[in-house]
Amino acid sequence: MLNEIKKDAQARMHKCVEVLRHDLTKVRTGRASTALVDHLKVNYYGTDTPLTQVASVAITDARSIQITPWEKNMVGPVEKAILASDLGLTPNTAGTVIRINLPALTEERRRELGKHVAHEGENAKVAVRNVRRDALHQVKELLKDKSITEDEEKRAGEEIQKLTDKAIKEVDDVVKAKEQELLAI
Repeated sequence: MLNEIKKDAQARMHKCVEVLRHDLTKVRTGRASTALVDHLKVNYYGTDTPLTQVASVAITDARSIQITPWEKNMVGPVEKAILASDLGLTPNTAGTVIRINLPALTEERRRELGKHVAHEGENAKVAVRNVRRDALHQVKELLKDKSITEDEEKRAGEEIQKLTDKAIKEVDDVVKAKEQELLAI
């Protein structure tokens, strides 16, 4: 029973770190990345469809993304999706090819993005701590039901804390790596 609680807590903590990694791929650094537009939804015949399902997305050079819709009539909806997004980028259309040029990041914008990354990291840490709280609550319930002894409860609490410390260190490492990536010119 305790092993199941620990495995569940570990899996949920790992998921928190992975969600943070995924969310940080959307944060724009100085380089172009297809992950920047992966989350965009395009109105495809009345249905919101992921951009990657209606067009091919490629990196042409370090600062530009090229989007080629598979259907000619999808150029307009793809442009609208990019303009309506929170990216703050303007698409350039040439026939059926849409190019997005990424301007160089200013020092001020880098600092703003650094703060955003740190905030996302704190949210991930809160999520990890919530997982710890849930696991410790489950262990206390087992103690209350007399399913485990006080020694087992204390040992399980220490092991859950070790899992938490490990997950928080991973979050810190991910945030630090992203901040360094942002500050690199």
